[in-house]
Parts: sequence; C-alpha cells; structure tokens
Amino acid sequence: MARREQRKFIRYDSLHLLDYIILDDQDRTTTYSMGRTLDVSIDGIKLETHIPITTNSKLLITVGLEDDLIELEGRATHEAEGNGRYTSGVTFLKITKNGRRVLTKYVKAFHQRKQELELPQD
Repeated sequence: MARREQRKFIRYDSLHLLDYIILDDQDRTTTYSMGRTLDVSIDGIKLETHIPITTNSKLLITVGLEDDLIELEGRATHEAEGNGRYTSGVTFLKITKNGRRVLTKYVKAFHQRKQELELPQD
C-alpha cells in the first residue's frame, strides 16, 4: 500500500551544512554540533547528524543560504537511525520575517534546479 503524504508543504531534496544547538527544558544548551539538510520546505527540514536528536527536542539551527545566514528555532518531530547516522524531521517554531523571505527564495530556486536536472539529456 502506498504511504499517504502528510506534509502541508512539498519538500525538495537539498544538501546544505548547518550547525545546531539542542536545548533542554529550561532552554539551556546541551549539545552543539553540525549536520546537513537532506530536504527542506517552508515549514521544516529533514536533517542528518552523527548523534541522535530525540523527538520533541528543541533546536536552534543556523543555515547558510548563499550569502545569508538564517537562524531558526525548531522541534524534532521524528527520528531514525541508519548506516551510523541519524535523521530527524524538524518543524520550524520561529523564523524571522527576513529568514522566511530568504528561505522561500531558496526553496523556489531549488525546485527550479531540481526540474532542470530531471529533464532528459540529449
């Protein structure tokens, strides 16, 4: 049986390095590390890390897109392990107006690039 898509927004494959901080219940830093974005949408990302991120963990994420840095606050919605790496879905909780503008521009540009790559090669 095919799996039903439950996302509000279409996600586009991506691959960008980012850094993140995991916060505890009192918003104190517990872990600082780097990961990479596997896919992205306007309201969340799928990220790959070398350490597990527990579902419901709160994260502060910094993503570099072109010449802009976007700082995001998010919450892990699910987690998985495979091949010694961890994958987490993160839904954005807070993003600045400018951050949303830059992220929107990036998602559109990436979608266009993805379509170009899917065209048959002559």
